[in-house]
Amino acid sequence: MSENIYIGVDLGGTAIKVGICSEEGKLLQTYEGPTEADKGAETLIDNIERYVRHIVEQSEFDWEQVKGIGAGVAGFTNVREGIIILAPNVGLRDFHIRKILEDRLGKPVMIDNDANVAALGEAWGGAGAGIDNCVCYTLGTGVGGGIIINGKIYQGFSGLAGELGHISVVPDLEAIQCGCGKMGCLETVSSATGIIRMGKDAVVRGERTTLSLVEKITAKDVFDAAKAGDEVSIRIVNRAAYYIGKSLAAVALVLNPELVIIGGGVSKAGDILFDEIRSVFAQLTPEPTQAGLRIVPAVLGNDAGIVGAAGLFLRS
Repeated sequence: MSENIYIGVDLGGTAIKVGICSEEGKLLQTYEGPTEADKGAETLIDNIERYVRHIVEQSEFDWEQVKGIGAGVAGFTNVREGIIILAPNVGLRDFHIRKILEDRLGKPVMIDNDANVAALGEAWGGAGAGIDNCVCYTLGTGVGGGIIINGKIYQGFSGLAGELGHISVVPDLEAIQCGCGKMGCLETVSSATGIIRMGKDAVVRGERTTLSLVEKITAKDVFDAAKAGDEVSIRIVNRAAYYIGKSLAAVALVLNPELVIIGGGVSKAGDILFDEIRSVFAQLTPEPTQAGLRIVPAVLGNDAGIVGAAGLFLRS
């Protein structure tokens, strides 16, 4: 075969997922192995190298066809220098991962944070395929984001653009402190963590809710209860959706995207979340801003990070 391939690496605290992508953004093959971050940086790098070489060896492609290897990392990254500034989940700080992997693998390497590569994955080979201007929210333990402009990740001057979860949207009297140290961030109410906190708080206050029957509340429990008509849970879901819609209204007025993609575990709630987000967005934006803009769920799931990491060479 003569086609070029790109390898995507999704570096997580528990597992390292790798995948082979075509130049068109199609995910052709995947492999996953343990991170073993607790054994130190050397073991982590050994594992990345081993998994990357293994997936190519097990494929129909030759090593010479690999034109680049991209890596997505949960943490702060210096994209231009290829340095992980801080990645708490894998215990790395000021780590020159690009140079080390290039020396090990003999291939060009690019890195970015996990939210950016997930956004790029959806824009390149997922819900945003064929769309040049879109915004991606990732609703999980926290709230991540990525901005795609003219088909490429928008980094900002220091690579920190797209931190949508830290837009301050909650009024002062209702705000709580975010993990970033600031008050009222979107992440405090619209992440799985925020939804669980609101559910627990309602139970502690003695509100009448079926959540009081749940031993260990999850975000899914809150959504399931809301779908079953539990008024407290409906209020929590609507609050989470309201602030997503409010943040999106501001983002849309600045960026004018064609598409907004919402992924992550929380997005699996479906229409009960998306209908409210769309409604709030329509209430808070002028009609011209809404024209042509679609708000859709992500489609790649856990593969978005792999596809986006591979796409760093073609779409960044």
